[in-house]
Amino acid sequence: MTGWTTRGVRSLAALSGARVGPRRAALDGDRPTLHIRCGSDIVEALAAAGFQGDVLEVTDPLIQGPVPETRSARHHTATRAAFIAAAYGLSASEARARMAAEAAGLRAAARYDRVVLWFEHDAYDQLILARVLDALHGWRDLPARGALVLYDPARDGAAVGRVRGLGELSPERLRLLWGRRRAVTAILTAQGRRVWTALRRPDPRSLALLARGPVPGLPTMPIALTRWLQDLPWVGDGLGRTERDILRTLAEHGGTARTGALFAAYQTDDPLPTLGDAMFVHVIVGLTRGPTAAVARVDAAGGPERAAMWSLTETGHRLLAGHADWAALGGLDRWMGGTHLVSPRPAWRWDLRAGGLVSTG
Repeated sequence: MTGWTTRGVRSLAALSGARVGPRRAALDGDRPTLHIRCGSDIVEALAAAGFQGDVLEVTDPLIQGPVPETRSARHHTATRAAFIAAAYGLSASEARARMAAEAAGLRAAARYDRVVLWFEHDAYDQLILARVLDALHGWRDLPARGALVLYDPARDGAAVGRVRGLGELSPERLRLLWGRRRAVTAILTAQGRRVWTALRRPDPRSLALLARGPVPGLPTMPIALTRWLQDLPWVGDGLGRTERDILRTLAEHGGTARTGALFAAYQTDDPLPTLGDAMFVHVIVGLTRGPTAAVARVDAAGGPERAAMWSLTETGHRLLAGHADWAALGGLDRWMGGTHLVSPRPAWRWDLRAGGLVSTG
């Protein structure tokens, strides 16, 4: 994901009609179909592959920021829109409008005879998938109307190739995945609801339990949740895994590097990369805050952060050496789902030795 966008429902038929070359028979032409994806990365490829239905991008990045435990759609929208505006540089009105368009698209999904969910195995996709499955829970004739195309490297790697995301697949490979789709059952949506409920709780233990698996019907969910939970502050240095990797990469680059170099290293080194560049920048910016910053911006102020130059501070060096704790230093104030992590004593940490979540309360 490059940035956070929602365009509402669009027509794949219109996109494919604008393309030069022979038209294929529509793979989804037997009934009105809505394809749901957490981004725009496969939209053109779906059109080229011969799909003619509509597409909805559901892209609210639930892996970052507060996800409130509330039944109020208005409260949820207001909370998420406020975070998105602050984190990704949107105006408050634009963030609210995009959230409203996304929610309206999900409500409109009920009017289609078929709804196809296209998702991959990382935490960004999996948490949004849980939200979408929750929205579909209780639908009449659900198995006949819902289909899930879930890329699982262990299951699909040999057939379509091992990739980081669906956006790397050609139209022909997407057609192969379409042939491996499966029905969305009530059992599957119930599992999505379990994850969605656990994500929003202030206490992350339910989510950690799901991370131990299995989650019936969602084989990639436990691995994705485990990697995401590793961005909790760790026992010892108070850094999340992504934060620590940023500091380590800066050190390997002589203490100074641009955003692009840091992001490229993250994409290469992380076994399950889940952040787009806008989300990655948000993590870097978090390391510049607090009484003693771990990272400092060293180029001219005012330019885009996606092209900025960053430097490792003395505090950053101390953190990497294991001589300081980011939470104790006052640098921690962020949300993961319904859990607020704040200095100097976050209630939850990740313990590498124990291999999981630990309470510090």
